[in-house]
Amino acid sequence: MKVSQKTILVTGGGSGIGRELVLQLLEKGARVAAVDRDPTNLQGTQAAAGALSSRLSLHPADISQRTAIEALPAEIQAAHGQIDGIINCAGIIQPFVKVAELSYEQIERVMQVNFYGTLYVCKTFLPMLQQRPEAHIVNISSMGGFLPVPGQSIYGASKAAVKLLTEALYSELRDTQVRVSIVFPGAVATNITSNSGVENPGGAAANSKEAQKFKPLPAPEAAAKIIAGMEKDAFRILVGSDASFLDKFYRLSPQRAADFIAKKMAALLKR
Repeated sequence: MKVSQKTILVTGGGSGIGRELVLQLLEKGARVAAVDRDPTNLQGTQAAAGALSSRLSLHPADISQRTAIEALPAEIQAAHGQIDGIINCAGIIQPFVKVAELSYEQIERVMQVNFYGTLYVCKTFLPMLQQRPEAHIVNISSMGGFLPVPGQSIYGASKAAVKLLTEALYSELRDTQVRVSIVFPGAVATNITSNSGVENPGGAAANSKEAQKFKPLPAPEAAAKIIAGMEKDAFRILVGSDASFLDKFYRLSPQRAADFIAKKMAALLKR
């Protein structure tokens, strides 16, 4: 679906990839409803949009709260008159520790935001999307959603749930006018760590030589790849050379790929 003249909802639109998605969609002629739990971040996105902000509406909301999401359709219709697509970008990571060291509160928060938040947005807006001549759902998973990453096990589980949900939506909607895409970003340079309340994942090991080998993709490049995939109605959108490599590696040999990542991540889990 070409985004020009369309109205797109972007969750997590206050920072990181989400903000870049908002800005690039506006540049391509779309109208955008930006959703984020932090009003200050949303205002920063509005300022960054400059003159293009006339086609932007801001919606402070916590996607993990179903009632807050269910209030959005009326707000967005009032601002734009329609909704043609959604990009579920909002997400948080967990503290960089093993499952045994996580509290149930931390576990539930990650699942609530990453999985249930995505589900709430999809289910709430799907009836509106089905009324449009063409529409699109884009859900952002992670390479951690198809490959186990020690220290991010619950995050990965939440993103794996997003993966399967999105693929099932594709199957359920394949004979309709609603297209569905799943995105698998690799390492991207964003502020997801601080936004997740994780001040220094892995402690001093985060600054280790092993950690420095990873070269995150700049957020603007990641956003451009996601929008390009959306406009091509791509089923799967792999963002970053690391995601592409590990996707192939994992499908070829799941155990070897899991061992490979475990060794790469070992330094970050040392105490």
